[in-house]
Amino acid sequence: MPYRELPHVAAPGVLLVGGLDPSGGAGFIADIRIASALGCRPVGVVSALTDQNTVGVIAANPADPAVIANQLSTLLTDVEVAAVKIGMIASHDIARAVADALALTAAPVVWDPVVAPTRGATLFEGDLAAAVDALAPHLALITPNAHEAELLTGRRVADAASAIVAGRELCSRGIPAVLIKGGHLPGDDAVDYLIAGDDAIALPGPRVPVRESVHGTGCALATAIACKLAHKIALRAACEQAKLLVAQRLAAPVSAGRGRASVV
Repeated sequence: MPYRELPHVAAPGVLLVGGLDPSGGAGFIADIRIASALGCRPVGVVSALTDQNTVGVIAANPADPAVIANQLSTLLTDVEVAAVKIGMIASHDIARAVADALALTAAPVVWDPVVAPTRGATLFEGDLAAAVDALAPHLALITPNAHEAELLTGRRVADAASAIVAGRELCSRGIPAVLIKGGHLPGDDAVDYLIAGDDAIALPGPRVPVRESVHGTGCALATAIACKLAHKIALRAACEQAKLLVAQRLAAPVSAGRGRASVV
């Protein structure tokens, strides 16, 4: 049979915007690993350089918002992406720069609002409400954990009912859908709550037993959701599949240093 070259089908592009964790357990490096593993082609811009290792975060050094704006506009006027994942944005000025650039794409945008890590320095400077308002018109989904939801809304988030209330408040600010992660909420299972307007859907999953908190779960979840959306999977199914992936990674974390293990 004669050889016939098949046409090359490019993997869907996913734009990653986030902080650089030198240990590779979270942030930009981890996002690249997840996106590549899920059959996407990552492109991206680093929003901040962090001083951290597997033990904790010492400091965050935001990038110049003007540089980020130029990088994103240059990229998005050339490369078509099928989804966007935003992680750490470091300041409200960076949020505005990212929001302005997102006008150049119609791809769904998932934001993991990394504001304060479990261990270490605060990762945001300035007006958090202004950052939310700038990004909201461009978002398809925001994925805060309970603590991040509290910071974003000023409400106590301690159980399912308060998580849903916080999610609905974020929706009222123009965000189409909110996934409140349930890893820090009480219960035998780890239940996430997907809120879109008046709808609130519980997404249950097993609470994977670990000796201590594992680094990078939020990054991995949001990046996996963005990749699933890039593959044209519906939002609820994308969240469910991403949640399963993170549970699998939690069951077999990677120990790269002397501190916490990570999911990649």
